[in-house]
Amino acid sequence: MTTLGAVCLPQVPPELLRNAAIAADEAGLDELWLWEDCFWGGAVPACAAALAWTDRLRVGIGVLPVPLRNVTTAAMDTAMLHRLFPGRVTIGVGHGVLDWMGQAGVAAESPMTLLREYVTALRALLAGDRLTVDGRYVRLADVTLQWPAPAPVLLAARGPRTLRLSGAAADGTVLDGSTELDAIRRARDHIDEGRAGAGRTDEHLLVVYLESEGRDAAAAASRVQALAAAGVGTVVLYPSRDSAAAADPVGFVRFAASKVRPLL
Repeated sequence: MTTLGAVCLPQVPPELLRNAAIAADEAGLDELWLWEDCFWGGAVPACAAALAWTDRLRVGIGVLPVPLRNVTTAAMDTAMLHRLFPGRVTIGVGHGVLDWMGQAGVAAESPMTLLREYVTALRALLAGDRLTVDGRYVRLADVTLQWPAPAPVLLAARGPRTLRLSGAAADGTVLDGSTELDAIRRARDHIDEGRAGAGRTDEHLLVVYLESEGRDAAAAASRVQALAAAGVGTVVLYPSRDSAAAADPVGFVRFAASKVRPLL
């Protein structure tokens, strides 16, 4: 069965996150997803808090912009979350919105090179490997985590090169683009090309965000089912930013869990 999630937008005041997380947990929503948009709240503490407030809810971060974080810090944070809340965390990374990265003074000349080095190192550190790396962006000298947690890493991708990289180097892809079915299938083809080139035969999760105003459950469910048929493993609903649902995160997660989920 398709995994269904809902986003609590970063524009929601942090003090309202607890109510949204508890409502999602009580309503039976599969997953609550958090975005880390600059320059709102940090997704890692928000993720930890949402997990601590709830009993069964899974929480995803989709995604952390890698230029803002040293890969060792990201590995430490990710491993800690997985060890504290096993089986309830999904972490995605991406190169971030380039304008925002420029504002923060961390823009990379070659975002693709950064992503390749970063994802490779992050997955290895989580697996407990000892790394010495002298890359263009990632430089590590005999680094190993004392509390590793082998865990999947997802990569946000849109263009063919990044999609192929995700297939080769990541454990799943957060599609950052069109939700048209033809576009989804083309993305899957590029991912599979990357996987074949890297000799990977393991599972690869495909996550897609789907805009919904939180009114027409049947239409949302129909769209989720179509995406699932196109190979999407997790569909995450998010409210239009200027809609009433965006200002009511509790109502939106209840809509996803109580109105859309039963129709799948």
